[in-house]
Amino acid sequence: MVDISIINTKAVNENQIKDVDLYIENGRIKKISSGLPPLGKVIDAQGMLLFPGVIDDQVHFREPGLTNKGNINSESKAAVAGGTTSYMDMPNVLPPTLNHSELEKKNQIASKDSLANYSFYLGATNTNIEEIKSIDPTKTCGIKIFMGSSTGDLLVDNAESLESIFRESKVVITTHCEDSPMIRKNEEIYGKRFGENIPVKFHSDIRSRESCLKSTTYAINLAKKFNSQLHVLHVSTKEELDLFNSGSVENKKITAEACIPHLFFSSKDYELKGSLIKCNPSIKELSDQLALRNALKTGKIDYVATDHAPHTLEEKRLSYLYCPSGMPSVQHTLLSVIDLVDNKVLSLEEVPKVTSHNVAIRFNVKERGFIREGYWADLVLVERGEKNIVRNSDTLYKCGWSPFEGYTFKSRINETIINGIRVYSNGEFLTNSPGKRLEFRRERQ
Repeated sequence: MVDISIINTKAVNENQIKDVDLYIENGRIKKISSGLPPLGKVIDAQGMLLFPGVIDDQVHFREPGLTNKGNINSESKAAVAGGTTSYMDMPNVLPPTLNHSELEKKNQIASKDSLANYSFYLGATNTNIEEIKSIDPTKTCGIKIFMGSSTGDLLVDNAESLESIFRESKVVITTHCEDSPMIRKNEEIYGKRFGENIPVKFHSDIRSRESCLKSTTYAINLAKKFNSQLHVLHVSTKEELDLFNSGSVENKKITAEACIPHLFFSSKDYELKGSLIKCNPSIKELSDQLALRNALKTGKIDYVATDHAPHTLEEKRLSYLYCPSGMPSVQHTLLSVIDLVDNKVLSLEEVPKVTSHNVAIRFNVKERGFIREGYWADLVLVERGEKNIVRNSDTLYKCGWSPFEGYTFKSRINETIINGIRVYSNGEFLTNSPGKRLEFRRERQ
């Protein structure tokens, strides 16, 4: 029996825009055609665009241990309102996700509280290679290595440990690439000049392009040496782009992403936004932003993520050395990428490739990321031409603010469907039904 019919829509999917109707049954897309008779609950999507739900491979939802900033329920709710139907959450929480026990605790929380589908990374350390070797590749998205920037045990800076991880990992290795010794040296230089009150505009000099290039080069050399599956997170410089190849993600073992902060902002925005846009890696020059946008077009950058990393406003107002890096962004993910269409960076047909298709391919996500018969019905309806002014008061983040405040998007998320269930519609949540744990098409070894 058909549960939902979506009629009179235009599906943006697999490099095409087509007039379609579709049926959803038992959580999955049953049929895609045109002229289907309306059955079940009918959504007349006349004038709207239908996208596959966004898959975000890099979020920090802050649970457990940092829930003053956000939690799985609050941040997944914001994500759903922004068109994200699946996410992969990072391990830098308290306690950090360094073993399978902590990994399963997060999955248990999400099974009750997450409105979107979910998966969690296992964090790498200098000493947890046995945990990495015992990952079930069908149930865990990947491992995360902080190769130059983190706190506590999550910084991996031992050469032998890194080689073991790149040699042994059965899943995608994702890396945060910045060189810590270079950053510490730069902090000392600016600290001598300004004390604790370093102007935030120097953040991109302290967390420099040289530190990014050095660390990313190191990671890529390791991946080539051991024939590893490597994905470099949040590339931020034009120089790093020379390290990656253009072309289809299917044929790559080494891939890269750009994140919303680096695609949307540049160093000129420090004057207005200040520490609100302080993030790691740092937002750099306009030339870097333009190069990243072009690389997204050419395929050197394979897709877009958010690096959603909420902090309280009180924390973000601290002086430079004490102000944490990161910003919230998942409530405006799809709108931010469609904004690249409005700015002539991408075509509308290319949007799903960089928000859904390529992420699903890279991580071998099972039966998601495309509008296809038999796939899970993770779908988003978007109204174009709707003025959408971002206001802090409208954000759903626990932290209560957005770096986009005051910006006007030219599109609006009308409906988000997850696993065939209407979760979000016209600004309202229709259910608190939890998402599902992501599954991956990979062989157990």
